[in-house]
Amino acid sequence: MILASNALPDNAGYVAAAYLVFLALLVIYVGIMAYKLGRVERDVVELNRLADEDRAPAVAEEEATHA
Repeated sequence: MILASNALPDNAGYVAAAYLVFLALLVIYVGIMAYKLGRVERDVVELNRLADEDRAPAVAEEEATHA
């Protein structure tokens, strides 16, 4: 007859450590993705600013010819 034990197995510390390592890696991954997203967002803002500067003389010229 096999008796079920309510006690934690001897390797419970290893399981907890594995979960902590996984959680740490997940937090690091999310941090890296957030950094990259912020960098991409800054690049998009800069590209939009440059596009607006490029477009501004053409818009001003077009408005002057229609006025």
